[in-house]
Amino acid sequence: APYRSNAMMNNLAVRRSANAFMRRAFSTEASSTMTLNFNLPEESIYSGASVAQVIIPGFDGEYGVTANHVPVVAQMKPGVLQIMHGGSEAPEKFFVSGGFALTHADSVTDISCPEAARLDDLDSAAITKNYEEAKAAFSAATPGTMEHAEAQIAVEVNHAMGTALGLTMV
Repeated sequence: APYRSNAMMNNLAVRRSANAFMRRAFSTEASSTMTLNFNLPEESIYSGASVAQVIIPGFDGEYGVTANHVPVVAQMKPGVLQIMHGGSEAPEKFFVSGGFALTHADSVTDISCPEAARLDDLDSAAITKNYEEAKAAFSAATPGTMEHAEAQIAVEVNHAMGTALGLTMV
């Protein structure tokens, strides 16, 4: 076998990876849809659904996933998950309290979160009330206690829900 230096092997590996990427990026057989699995502990919202795009509220920032997206695992923060079904249809919007998104190489994305609600089903008055109560509980709780941590989570989630509805949360 011919001798190959580490530098040469690294260049071959980079070239092979680049070629695979180029084949996938410029494939004429690329699908325009992806498969979405969106699950909560008590129910499956979508299982094997064909969608055009999903916009995910990632912990490090919002990002979109379409067919042939590179594999990625991301923690989600409380925010709006948007599902585009295609065409001129408005995106379907869910408020998610957090969770994880796993995008696989085969254009399948799995969303797993503890809670989700359609944005249209959220009650702005209840969110404002819960936010104020959570802020009061946070202020009253002793730092470092379970009550303090729970109140902080309630403040953050209610703030995110209010923001998703366009409310000014102070």
